[in-house]
Formats: sequence, structure tokens, C-alpha cells
Amino acid sequence: MEAGTGVGFHRSSRRSSMAAHRPETAGTPEQHTDRDAARGLADNRALWDRLADFHGTDPDDRSYDVESFLAGRQTLRGLEKQLTGDVAGKDLLHLHCHFGMDTLSWARLGARVTGVDFSPRAITRARALAERAGLTAEFIEADAQRLPDSLSARFDLVVATYGVLSWIADPAAWMAGAAAALRPGGRLVLVDLHPVFQTVLTFEPFVADWPYGGGAPQHDAMTGTYAHANAPLAPQESTQYPYSVGEVVTAAASAGLVVEQLGEHTEAETDGRHILPQGPDGLFRFPVSGTYLPILYSLRAVRPR
Repeated sequence: MEAGTGVGFHRSSRRSSMAAHRPETAGTPEQHTDRDAARGLADNRALWDRLADFHGTDPDDRSYDVESFLAGRQTLRGLEKQLTGDVAGKDLLHLHCHFGMDTLSWARLGARVTGVDFSPRAITRARALAERAGLTAEFIEADAQRLPDSLSARFDLVVATYGVLSWIADPAAWMAGAAAALRPGGRLVLVDLHPVFQTVLTFEPFVADWPYGGGAPQHDAMTGTYAHANAPLAPQESTQYPYSVGEVVTAAASAGLVVEQLGEHTEAETDGRHILPQGPDGLFRFPVSGTYLPILYSLRAVRPR
């Protein structure tokens, strides 16, 4: 999932419980958890396979203008570029790369890039896009919770942005994989939707329908896509997981990473949820009672030497 990915599907106003459409079967609680995670992963892979086929193919797609990218447009946003600094000459692993536009934008800035995504269709498109753009990149199909050993200790930077951990059943495994991929002294840069903002279904009227943290799987039928509010896509089953900022930081620490910077950001360049007002400066904010609530958070952490 690349920048913008997963930030905002249109979810139904009434969430379905697991029991509503996934009958319990015999087994221990641990076996149920494993089965549920496997089902969620399969549902989500099917969703992202479909989105990998759709994104960049519709003229109303506001996120994935492939032709302008091929003409040289940079798809990265200011926040992630600020957090990574100069990437020229560095080995960069981009997790949740979708079909590669952000990964290849890092390459244009001089990084040696590797993109990982669990969607085989996304990886196929990413490789084709790299060839069309004349850029060198490695793309690997893998679950970010189970990165291949071949990636261990290879990278100066691991980057994941916009719609990341809400798709992850095991954030500790995700963080452990990111940490293992880093060389000693290497850094993880994570930019994601703030859990406060994730709780909100609609801004006007204000409706909240999502837990703040806890990690319990939330099953829903997703419609549309953050890239195109009225995309002609039928509802698709998905599973997402809510995590608090504290749970994210704890997962990073449990993986042996040292947090250098934690940011909570009250403005964003885009609103993939399609619910926030846009200011005269072109930025989106989440106004409540005369103040602004956070939309994004960012984490920069280092693997100790």
C-alpha cells in the first residue's frame, strides 16, 4: 500500500461482527485467532488485488495519475520527505508499496529501492511501471508481517505511509520485520492515519463508529476507494484493526527500536476519507470546538548499533 493507500474507504455506518457472517468452529482460542487472521488476510488481499487493477485506470482517480507520474511528477508528500531526509545513495525498503508510484518516486530521489506488497497484482503492475519509467527497483510479493529472510539487515531506511497498521493483525510482527530489515543505525519512518481520526465515520454530522485502539478485528464491506469517492466498485469484504498511538509505540519498542520522534499532525495535504473541510491554503483539518484534532501521526525510530 503506497502513500494514500488505505487512508479512506467508505465504510458502512453499521459494522458487522465476526459472528454475523463467520460462524465459530471447534478449536482453541489461539486457533480461532489464527484462522481469523488468515481469513482477514485473504479478504484484504482480494480487496487490494482489485484496487491494484482499478487505481490509475479511471479519469476521476485523483491519486494515481500514471501518465503525469511517467512525465516526472513526484508523488511523495512533504512530511515523509522531511522525516527521511536525503535518501540519495541509501538502500530504502518501502512496505505496502501498492503498484509502485511512491517507491519509484524514492528512486527518482536517488535511493536504491525495494518495494514489498502482499498483492500479486500490485507487484505485477509495479514491475511494469518501473520498466515504463526506466527506473531500477526490486519488487517483492510478501506479507509485511512475515518478511523474507533475504531482506534482513539490508536497508538504511524502512518507510511505510498512509494506511498501514490498520490492515495489520499483528503489529508486533510487523515492527519486528521492519527492525530486522534495517542495518544497525538504520531508521524506520512510519506515517499513518491518527487513531482519533480513524474513529470518525462522518464529520458533518459528527458520527464515530470505530474503536480507539485495542486491535479487535473490524469486519466490513468496503465501498469506493480513497482515490475515487464514487468508484464503480461493488462492496468487498475486509478486515481492519484499530491501534492507539501507545500500542504502536509499544510495538516499536518491543521490536528493539528506539523512538527518536513521535509527531501528531493536525493538517494533511489530502483527505482520503473524503470527509474533512479543505482550507484556503489547500490543506485539510479536523476542526472541533474551536481547535483541531490530529489527522496523522508519524514515528521515526532507529535500530541501535
